[in-house]
Amino acid sequence: MEHAPSWLINSFIYLSAAVIAVPLSKALGLGSIIGYLAAGIAIGPWGLGLVTEVQDILHFAEFGVVLMLFLIGLELEPKRLWSLRRPIFGWGTAQVVGCAVVILLGAMAAGVPWRIALVAALGLALSSTAIALQVFGERNLLPTRSGQAGFSILLFQDVAAIPILALIPLLGSISEQNEALGHTGQALQALKTIAVIAGIVLGGRLLLRPLFRWIARSNTPEIFTAASLLLVVGIASLMLSVGLSMALGAFLAGVLLAESEYRRELETDIEPFKGLLLGLFFIAVGMSVDFGVLRQSPGLMALIVVGFLLAKLAVIYAIAKYMGVPFQERPVFTVLLAQGGEFAFVVFQTATAANVFSSQTSSLLIGSVAISMLVSPMLLLAIDKLLLPRLAQRGGSQMEELAEQQEAPIIIAGFGRYGQIVGRTLQAQGLSATVLDHDADMVEAIRQFGFRVFYGDATRLDLLRLSGAATAKILVVAVDDKAQSLKIVDIAREHFPNLEIVARARDVPHWNELRARGVLRVERELFESSLRSARSVLEILGYPAHEARQQAMRFRQHNLALFEQMYPHRKDRAKFIAVATEGRQQLEEQMAQERAQQAQRRPKGWGK
Repeated sequence: MEHAPSWLINSFIYLSAAVIAVPLSKALGLGSIIGYLAAGIAIGPWGLGLVTEVQDILHFAEFGVVLMLFLIGLELEPKRLWSLRRPIFGWGTAQVVGCAVVILLGAMAAGVPWRIALVAALGLALSSTAIALQVFGERNLLPTRSGQAGFSILLFQDVAAIPILALIPLLGSISEQNEALGHTGQALQALKTIAVIAGIVLGGRLLLRPLFRWIARSNTPEIFTAASLLLVVGIASLMLSVGLSMALGAFLAGVLLAESEYRRELETDIEPFKGLLLGLFFIAVGMSVDFGVLRQSPGLMALIVVGFLLAKLAVIYAIAKYMGVPFQERPVFTVLLAQGGEFAFVVFQTATAANVFSSQTSSLLIGSVAISMLVSPMLLLAIDKLLLPRLAQRGGSQMEELAEQQEAPIIIAGFGRYGQIVGRTLQAQGLSATVLDHDADMVEAIRQFGFRVFYGDATRLDLLRLSGAATAKILVVAVDDKAQSLKIVDIAREHFPNLEIVARARDVPHWNELRARGVLRVERELFESSLRSARSVLEILGYPAHEARQQAMRFRQHNLALFEQMYPHRKDRAKFIAVATEGRQQLEEQMAQERAQQAQRRPKGWGK
């Protein structure tokens, strides 16, 4: 009988560990991440010893983080990314520098040499992108203020890792000659880096969409999937070749394709690979925990873990408060960013190679990071059980989540100033509706007035099903965020085609996007109130009430008809503007004629 190849045996071990540990962990209420970490510890060198090549597996599994950043980029259009530039570089810098300074000062006060303390502080200041974004996604926090703030800081950390790695060789024991040569090499490296990033941006703009269009015409789904993976692998390899973060490159590729017509197909193709590789990554982290170092220096290890966690918790909580993160979201936000990150492994290994500190120090720091990643899900569990229920009761009753199947004929997604008017009107007519809103503070405030509002994100397919979307007649999309609004419509159109959609449009581009998705009942949020104000102005000027109303209604009819004429030309800016200009001129001429006719019928001295 032939022996099975090692890759097949290892695959069987990983899959078996995950299939057993993760469902068991979730059944115990511990979450999937703890299940993966426990599975890794069980099969790793310090458990059953079924797998020994931990670093190779960790490097392979890091590709799960790369795929996750690519998918996040697909959801983030360039305009939206540009709007996040201040929180990314502002709050991101505050988090990394603030945490690093506090840890550095603490380490130097304990007698650690400044070079070792500096590298340790910079590495420990970074957070786990994989765990943080996974938890944000599982808790539907990404669209919230804490999710956006966390994402901005994590993205900056990926960028900050580049100068951190560049700094480490300068701190090592190198001669002056080598240092001089190093400066020349660094200049060339910088130019190479700029060229690669520029190539990715320009190539993405000019080549990616035509390439995917050509591949899609082949009508071979498996090749489209292969092309999707090839894109991510290729860009990750390019970034790695110049010493940059693979995840950052994949994120840039995702952003460049965020506005393409292939976005949804790419998401569908890559999602399964991302999930499996992320699971493998967490297993590898569990295997990488060096219990030998922990056994030799348990007190020192505990001191490092507790010390840097407390330092980061204090700094990050202060940042969260100044960023305006709702108090109910601050504990989860703080804990997720306080843990060590996977990039710290790379920082400490690079520092060892550059002779900044010994391999024993590196093992101690890597073990501390791994333990913090193991501890953070447990801290989150404690927060869920002990702290959040108390916070939810502050100022009102506990937040109600959607837990049972609803049967109301109407679903309202978003219960801010717009959705409330719709809901109150329906309530006055004795009509029931299932109301969803993902703003915890809003839910608490509205429920104090007697409205039954459920906490939840309407972009979740499972939550829409639970809300009764399969049997409901109408879905009112009244959320504030335009991207979220379009995503809800896309999900509803795909999975609940019989559901009538009534939507709120924030502006003209949003109106066009909704109409392009087949939503016919779209209302611009300020249109009707603006017409009422115009009527009031006319009445103050002396127009009879009936005439002011007539003029406002005339403008309303003309404007709605003009929008229908402009809609087919929404992608042709010149034609779009030409139609709008022509329509405005026609209205002005028509109004002028009517004013002349009315003036002839009015008595002399009117309006003076």
